[in-house]
Amino acid sequence: MRSAEKPRLVVLERALSKLGLASRSEARRLILAGRVSVRGRVARDPNLRVCMERDAILVGGERAKPIAKHYLALNKPRGLVTTAQDERGRATVYECLRALKAPWLAPVGRLDKASEGLLLFTNDTAWADRILDPARHLPKVYHVQVSRHLTEAELDQLRSGVVLRDGTPARVEGVRVLRAGRVNCWLEIVLHGGLNRQIRRMLAVLGAEVPRLVRVAIGPVQLGDLPKGQARPLTAAELQAFKSASGPSRELS
Repeated sequence: MRSAEKPRLVVLERALSKLGLASRSEARRLILAGRVSVRGRVARDPNLRVCMERDAILVGGERAKPIAKHYLALNKPRGLVTTAQDERGRATVYECLRALKAPWLAPVGRLDKASEGLLLFTNDTAWADRILDPARHLPKVYHVQVSRHLTEAELDQLRSGVVLRDGTPARVEGVRVLRAGRVNCWLEIVLHGGLNRQIRRMLAVLGAEVPRLVRVAIGPVQLGDLPKGQARPLTAAELQAFKSASGPSRELS
């Protein structure tokens, strides 16, 4: 337990994010624009350390207060990038959320532009941190179309691990063949954590391309029949299952 003499301090941009008001990058922009004040003075330093319980923080002249927590599942279509603003002007996943009457939400992890499927969003940063923590070993399940058939030896190689082209070792937690066509096949691959574009990079080491990659589950949440480009709130049962799977809350500064 923290003593009353040593209140918890966090940097200002983190405080706005923890309140569910903005992403850290958006919070930084608000602070640098002079729209945030702390203890009656305009604060232009995103790294100013504040006590959320004691310090009066105002955004646009109004007291910053925690807002209701939201948790969404989106079926991400192929061709969208997982970011709020893209410097290259590409379409983003937020185009799928515009019709929803929800506050600012951040993606929990990412799917690259060419990938599809389940993507979570929330304004609960502590919850997102627990979901993303690789030490929690939360399984993520993918259905992957591969440009050719893989041998049992190659499947074993994915399980035991390969060295990516940049020298990074990588392995999958599980892999099995879902179905095989005349030329290509579909695999089910399970990861815990995961490197950027890990599945595509691992299969590239084996000389195989990935025409399609669909994430179908994150922990207890299944993509199911959620239409492409549509989002839905997580159920109470799913949130409870996440709580059980990801362990107790852990505050991060």
